[in-house]
Amino acid sequence: MSADGRKKRVCNHIDLSWNKGRLALSEQMQSKYFAYKGSFISQPLNSAGFAELVRSVRAAMPDLEVVVDECICEGHKVVTSSTVMGTLATPLFGYSVTDKILAIAAMSVWTLNPAGDIEEVNTLIDLEGVHQQLGIETPLSTLLSPT
Repeated sequence: MSADGRKKRVCNHIDLSWNKGRLALSEQMQSKYFAYKGSFISQPLNSAGFAELVRSVRAAMPDLEVVVDECICEGHKVVTSSTVMGTLATPLFGYSVTDKILAIAAMSVWTLNPAGDIEEVNTLIDLEGVHQQLGIETPLSTLLSPT
């Protein structure tokens, strides 16, 4: 699979899973060894765990949209920079309901096998940005001067 093919596969996976909730289709793009790791979860998730995570987030944020801002491929790795947008209609990850539209930065490193199946995703979410948008004071925010 070409670099453009790998980038397209990753972007399709994001669209099918996060934006459309078409988890059976996105699962077909995953290796049987699939693992999802993220800054919101304490341990890696397999395909079933990832699907449950997506369902939970989509239920809490019914207007969820994930926009891929940048997609870069090097070998069998794809890196995406995305913006996750939506409002919290129900509590999620300890965060309270809000009518504010959140715009959350996310960086993911995707590993694809030679056949083009997604084997691993490592996602980092800008938690400090989430806290700022929700007006939550953190030790880091007290150290930084306002700009």
